Amino acid sequence: MFRLDEKVALITGAAGGIGRKIAHTLHEQGAYLALTDLNEEGLKALKAELGDNVEYFVANLGDTDAIKTLVDAVEEKFGKIDILVNNAGVTKDDLFIRMSDEKWQFVLDVNLTAGFKLARAVVRGMMKRRYGRIIGMASVVGVMGNAGQANYSASKAGMIAMNKCLAQEVGSRGVTVNSIAPGFIRTPMTDVLPDDVKAALLAKIPEGKLGEAQDIANAVAFLASDEAQYITGQTIHVNGGMAMI
Repeated sequence: MFRLDEKVALITGAAGGIGRKIAHTLHEQGAYLALTDLNEEGLKALKAELGDNVEYFVANLGDTDAIKTLVDAVEEKFGKIDILVNNAGVTKDDLFIRMSDEKWQFVLDVNLTAGFKLARAVVRGMMKRRYGRIIGMASVVGVMGNAGQANYSASKAGMIAMNKCLAQEVGSRGVTVNSIAPGFIRTPMTDVLPDDVKAALLAKIPEGKLGEAQDIANAVAFLASDEAQYITGQTIHVNGGMAMI
């Protein structure tokens, strides 16, 4: 199940913790991978770990021209893009009344606008081939909100709404479009939190533990697979029960 043999997957933010796990998981299922990030050293290391049928592309997703160049380069290398995983994301947290226009715009540009431009660039080919999977990485705070993260929460809520609109437009052409909304996932950042902060966090999660990057990668692999062909316009919440939506 969930085989992706010879499907070409473009994964953004691939050098990060969740992106790396997505890359490993899709590669294990037989996918060819196009990995992109600003972190070239991280991409090189990931390519070395994965081996065959993998290429990396350094790109600044805040640059419209760079997005077109990226998609053209991936299609030249692999001939097509079957799966787009819009995983890249940034934060610039601040209280609402202190948030600068620059912090607001930067997060919206990377987390939402870049995803829009990438999806727009790849979906035409998917429609022609009558097959495609577009998966956007949203967040539980895109549904619940979070103090100090108006820009991030707005970008993730926008991702969910955008994907629902696109799903309605391309469903008849064999293209599915879905979002994944992670809750709190264990990362080096959460590992160093004070014990009292961790305890307060875990108290909100019925499963009593943080999620793992693999939990997110598993959801991506499922949505990318043929087994998920009748699922579109949905948001898959992976949060240990923190938000039961």
